[in-house]
Amino acid sequence: MTQHSISRVAVIILGVIMILFGVYHFMRPDNLIVFVPDFLPGKKLLVYLVGLAFILTGFAFIAHKFVQTAGYVLAALLIIFVLSIHLPNYLGAADSDMKSMAFVNMLKDTALAAFAMYIGSEARNLD
Repeated sequence: MTQHSISRVAVIILGVIMILFGVYHFMRPDNLIVFVPDFLPGKKLLVYLVGLAFILTGFAFIAHKFVQTAGYVLAALLIIFVLSIHLPNYLGAADSDMKSMAFVNMLKDTALAAFAMYIGSEARNLD
């Protein structure tokens, strides 16, 4: 298997996972509304929009269309999550379990954002 093939498989795996995340947003929006910052209106609509963004990103990665745009949009969205959800949850956690969960989510979304930026920057080389 060539390095190119391995890269494509990695991007496709991320695409499938993003679609699954997106579908979850539509199946269980009430589980996710609690994570939307209080200062934002239309919480349920925002959950659905994020779900749609995840699904579209996933399909873009799998179909290998608009990969650069999808990678950068996904990275931006994940960084917004880190700064507006996970970091405040980490800083304001009342107990150590909540603080640990927020920290792990912060690391996870930062790592996914880095991978998405890399995919966006290498989109032309993945052909």
